[in-house]
Parts: sequence; structure tokens; C-alpha cells
Amino acid sequence: MEPKTVVNETFFIVLRGKSRKGFCRGCIGRIESETQRGELTGLLYCTGSTAGIPKSGGIVRREDTYPLTRHQAQLMLFVPVVSKRLELLCNPQLFSAICELSQDDLVVVKHKKGHLPGMVKNLMLVGRKENKEDLHMLGFEVEFVDTDHNLSSKKPGPLPLFSAADIIQVVPSYSSPRGLHWRDSKCGDLNRKAVARINSMPNIGSRVRQVARNHTEQSVIQNQSLSTCHVPLEVGSIVEVVSNSGFTVYGVIQWLGVPAGKTDEWAGVELDYEVNGCSDGIYGSQRYFTCKGNRALFVPITKCSPDSRLLCSSTGRETLKPTEMPPVFPYEESEEDAPPVPESEALSLLVGRMKGIQGHINSCYLDATLFSFFTSSVTLDNICQKPADTAQPVACTLRTIVNRLRRQGFVPAESVMNFRKQLGCDTFRTEEKDPEEFITVLFQKVLCIEPLLKLRSKRETSQGAYTFQIFLEKEQLGSMPTVQQLLDTSCLSGDLKFETMPSCLIVQMPRFGNKYKMFSHIIPSKELDLTDLLYNSPRECFVCGRLAEYECLQCLPDRKLQPGRVKQYCPTCNTQVHTHPTRHGHSPCALAVPADEATAGPVPRHMMQLFAVLCIQTSHYVSFVKYGSDPHSWLFFDSMADRCGVDQSGYNIPEIRACPELGDFLCQPEEKLAATHPSQAPELVRRLLCDSYMFLYQNPATPLSKPNNPEP
Repeated sequence: MEPKTVVNETFFIVLRGKSRKGFCRGCIGRIESETQRGELTGLLYCTGSTAGIPKSGGIVRREDTYPLTRHQAQLMLFVPVVSKRLELLCNPQLFSAICELSQDDLVVVKHKKGHLPGMVKNLMLVGRKENKEDLHMLGFEVEFVDTDHNLSSKKPGPLPLFSAADIIQVVPSYSSPRGLHWRDSKCGDLNRKAVARINSMPNIGSRVRQVARNHTEQSVIQNQSLSTCHVPLEVGSIVEVVSNSGFTVYGVIQWLGVPAGKTDEWAGVELDYEVNGCSDGIYGSQRYFTCKGNRALFVPITKCSPDSRLLCSSTGRETLKPTEMPPVFPYEESEEDAPPVPESEALSLLVGRMKGIQGHINSCYLDATLFSFFTSSVTLDNICQKPADTAQPVACTLRTIVNRLRRQGFVPAESVMNFRKQLGCDTFRTEEKDPEEFITVLFQKVLCIEPLLKLRSKRETSQGAYTFQIFLEKEQLGSMPTVQQLLDTSCLSGDLKFETMPSCLIVQMPRFGNKYKMFSHIIPSKELDLTDLLYNSPRECFVCGRLAEYECLQCLPDRKLQPGRVKQYCPTCNTQVHTHPTRHGHSPCALAVPADEATAGPVPRHMMQLFAVLCIQTSHYVSFVKYGSDPHSWLFFDSMADRCGVDQSGYNIPEIRACPELGDFLCQPEEKLAATHPSQAPELVRRLLCDSYMFLYQNPATPLSKPNNPEP
């Protein structure tokens, strides 16, 4: 098949997949053409001294790449270690901020002396461009500042050059909007590479520096007094707004003025993420600015405060050193167990940095699992109640973790490390494990819960399990299946049935860690229908809806019969369906129909609801959790979203983000979801589609409970 020509210059980075004709994970490329099968051919930019000089002949699947602008590609090229490039992409907010850096923006960079604050002075062109296909690499010239935000008093000299991966934090200056205006300059030499300083960053002058410093010094006061800080807010200011329901949203002021019908000054704020009810820059019937849909919020300017996440403490008290843990509010154990976090309080209690469960020493598999199970799940609420006096200490420790998470919204790493130690296996203390291994130990040894699932095989034998592993051949389904299709196909292929309706169903995807996954993308099913997967339970005919008496595995992938769904028939429809020439070779199996079941009337459906998803990316586990009945009530949790300090002296910073865009995505019809390319989805949604590892479903009608006399 002839490739179709790609006119626009498009760059990309390879995220996954085996090395094919030059391309491997972390490589930067430029598209030359694309085939109808979605394969890209293009130029390959290597690492090292020839990083900006391309090689030809590379082939890679589009679904294994992430698109980059020319500016982003040049920044990535200056990052010599390909794994660091992928790590940077895992933090899209930071990467986006780095791409927008301007002169006099404050940053924190990795240095041999630790993490140091500095001020961006210039954007540097690195390398020589001899041909039109060549690319300059881009680095940042940074001038260090001391803890008082004064410029370093050392003698002037060449400023150090840092790559995008060296920047761990960006604190934009509060000034008028500005951009990068390119202008050639003299060339120098740094580490034997050609370097050109771009003196295009506008020299805002001392006013910008003083505004940033004044803003920082006024920020130590807690959130209650932020509204009284006399920091001028203008277009470009990064602000936070507390909603009427009590949670805080963040964004950038894009417009200031008096809207039609108002008498005082209002602000048009572009939010960091989509919020239901917001617009794309229209207020009333008039457009004041333009942004993505559901991100424009219009409020009185008095409701806006400087973003407290970017403010540093300076009240005259001693400032914390970068490697010192921030103070943790003391926790007193209560006799009463904390209930699941209610939907009305979840955002105000949980969203933000230093929220959730703090990760430490490869604990992300455990942190993400505990957060998914015990934050808001109704089904699992009864299994972590106060244990009896004879219970194991590890159960008491787990109860403390759950209660602390639900009451304070934060669990320090010390509590989790104590829990890992009490699990009784040295590998739980230091090594990363698969969530399914931890789940088995958690339910069996700690909570003394019998297997969640009872599965009956074709040999009429019953077996228990805590998770359901999907096993099937890739050819049985399309390239982007739903969880329902995966479960149906796996059960029918292995001739498995659920003996009883489970209270909790944990479905493990057909992948193995971060090294192999059968499907590049998987669509979450908001509900799982187990009606056709229950043993000795009435089922309705796939065609007419009457009581089914036959089931056909060969009809499962039939494109004329809704592929991927279970097919069972009444005697009449079974005969008619299999008269088709393409189905003559099928062998329908008789179902065990309950003797007392009526032959007419609707069959009750047995449904389970999705309440959490565990994801893995580059050996790192995160989770998405549904915290309420509203379709948009989703949270994203990362126990190691950031880090302060280096080596063993530092600590991880957990973060929880509201993720209403996942609700918007899942509310679409299944046919539209299957037709949507993951690259068109929001960043967090794309991460779930690509990196899903386990889907957690619950049956609120039958909550789990502990046995009356649990055995140790």
C-alpha cells in the first residue's frame, strides 16, 4: 500500500514498542510519511554529539508515539538520557511549564550540590545546523539565587547550562505576558558543543524580579489570609478560586474587565482542567477570550487569590531545608471508624500536593491499591473495622492508615513502612511487587476474607480467586476492546462461569508489568454485566429476549452479531441463526436452565459498577478512583508525583488531582469511544487508556464483610 504524504512538519517521541529499523523508546523523530495502517516512516534524531543530525529509514506505529512541536523536540534532544525524556513526559504539567519558560522565571534545578533555585536568563541553541533537516538542541542558561531570592553575589562568569530534565519546578514571575523572540547571537563553546545564546528573552528588568520577590514574601501566610495580600492581579497572573462548594480550582487570568450586566471588575480565568459548567471563554452571550471547552470561569476579581501552591514561606521563621519533611498534623486514633469520604467533601479534603498516601522505597504498588480500595468504596467499608483484641497488629495498622486517609486526607510514609514491615516478608519492605500479589496477602492474611470469586470450570470443579486474570488470544478481539468484551471472551474461551455474584471483582488486564501488554489501549466499561457469566442462572436469548437454552462460543467474534458479546439463544433462534452458511460448523452447547424458571418474562440483569482503575507506566503505579455518584467524580492519585531532596535524604510528594475529564469521556456512547483515537483524549484519560492494569468493580447491594471468627 502506498504511503500518504505528510505535508506539515511533525515531530514525535517513541513511548513504547520494540525497536524497529532504528526507532526505540525515547527516540526523537520527524514524520516523513504515514501508511494507511498507521505506521510512520521518518527521520531519527540520535543522542550524543550528533543529536541534531537525523538518520533516515525509521518505521514506528503511530500509537507507540507521542507528538511534539519543534520547540519540544529541541528541548528533548538536549536531554541525553532517553529514560529521562520519558520521565519528563510523565509530568505533563511540569513539561508544559518548561516549554513556556521566559526570562526571569524562577526555577528549581538539579545540581551536584542538590536542588537549587535559579532564574532563567537565556534560551541556548546547542549544536550546529548544517542542513535543513538538522535541529538545534535547546538548553536553559540559569543564574542561581540565594534563599532570599537575591541574585548570587559571586563574580560574573559563564552561567551553567541545564536541560529540560534538570528542571524540577517552575515558578513563573508575576508580570505581563511575554514570549520568546528569536535573534541570532555569537557562538561560544561548552563541553565541545556549539552553543548560541538567544538574547531574545525580553529583559523585563528589576521590576519583575521585585514583583516576584514581594509576591513570595507575602505568601507565607496561610490560605485564609491570602485574600488580604496586596499582590496586584493582572492578565497572566496564576490564581486560585474557592468555589461555593468549598473546593479550590486553579488557573491563569486571561481577561480583566466589567462584563455586560455587571458593575464591578471581574476576571476570566482559564482553569488547569475542565470543570463541568464552565465555558470556552464566553460569558452570557459575549466572548471575552478563547480556550478549551469547560475551562473558562468568570468570577469577581475579589474571589481570586494568588496561587498558594507557588508561594514560599517567609514570615521570619526559619525556612525548611529542601530535604526536611513538612510538618504533619498529629493524628489521634479514635474509637470510631471513619466512614468513606463523602462526595461533597472529597475535593476539599483530598485534592492537592502532599495528599493521599506518601510513597517511599518502591511502595507505589501498595499506595495505589490501598487508595483505590479504601478512599470512597462503599462495598469495602465493612472489612476494615476495628479488629478484636486478638487480631494481628498488622490489621490494626491498616485500620489506622484507612482512618487517617479518610479523616486527614494524608498518610505519611512512616505509617505505610510500618505496615509493610508487619506484612512479614522482607520483600514487601524494599522491593516493588505486583498489585495482585499484595491484594492476595491483604485479603487472605490481613483481613481474613475468603476468596472474592468462586469460579466453575468446564470440569464442574470450583476454585476460589481474589482477582480475575484475562486470558485470550489477541485475534479474538479488535485493537481497542472494552473491559466487558475482554471479560466475556476470556470466560467463554476458558469455559468459566461465576458460581455466585461477587461483591468485588478485580479484573487484571492481559499485560505483564511494563514490558508487555496485549492491547495498546483498553476502553473502561462503567458497568459490567455478569448476567450471562453466572452459572446455572437464567439468561435471555440474544435475538428475541426469551429464556435462553443454548450458548455458542463460535458466534462470539461474529461481526454480524455484535462481536465480543456473549451469544445465547432460545431453541428457535438457535436453529435460525445457525442455518447461515458461515455458521454451519458451530457447535452450540446446552445451558443448565433452572427447573423452576418461567419461560417468559424479562431476565433480571446482574450489574457491577466501576470504582477504581490501577495503571502502570514505566514500573510506576498510579490510580483513578471514583468518589461519588456524579459521572465526573473522579480523582487521579500518584504517591510519588514529585520529590524533594536527593538520595535517601529526600522524600516523595504525593498528589491527588480532580479528573472530571474522565467522566466526560466515559459518558460518550461505546461506539464513539471505540472510534476515538487516544491521542485526541485529555492527558489523564489517555494515560488510563494506555496504561490500565486492573479494573476494580463493586456491587453496592452486597458489601463485603469479615467472617465472624476470622482465623489468624
